[in-house]
Amino acid sequence: MRRFAGPVGALLLAACGSREQAGPPAHATAASAPVATVTGQPTAAAPARMARYDGYGDLSFGMDEQAFAAAWQGELRRLGPAGAACFYQTPKWIKTPSDFAFMFEHGRFVRYDVGTAKETAPGGGRVGMGAEQIRALYGARVSELPHKYVPGATVLRVTAPHGEGALVFETDTQGRVTHWRAGVPPQVDYVEGCG
Repeated sequence: MRRFAGPVGALLLAACGSREQAGPPAHATAASAPVATVTGQPTAAAPARMARYDGYGDLSFGMDEQAFAAAWQGELRRLGPAGAACFYQTPKWIKTPSDFAFMFEHGRFVRYDVGTAKETAPGGGRVGMGAEQIRALYGARVSELPHKYVPGATVLRVTAPHGEGALVFETDTQGRVTHWRAGVPPQVDYVEGCG
């Protein structure tokens, strides 16, 4: 059975065709204030930033590529074919694209994907936590669905307290978070990334 998640899917599935969603788009809301400090390995070109429901650091969902690049102020690598409507960019200092990448669709920043415990989601979620910890952190804002490609695994979707943003945590069969993403519907619910 295939399993493509986040940036891994972007690398494996070059074309952006039709996508299945992990759940119905939510009309929940996103907090605009930063809530979690990123603990990755920033450099002078990529300073420490904050994960948010409505973006990442100085980067807000909906920004076009030019505004995004100006706000990022560091080198980025494009993942995916030139001219594709959906693609990822990752900071040049990221060695494994599935660890951290930004999704763009139709020239706009719409989502970011995380596959490392070095990054903390808004509200405190992170890779390696158990599903029960995610439920305890986010309470009634969590909805749960079976994983599309991994029998026995789950997808935990967290609606933001304000705005339209959301978090999606993917678990393995033991209930441990393996990846998470933040973004706006419908892109945050794309199971296969840009697949």
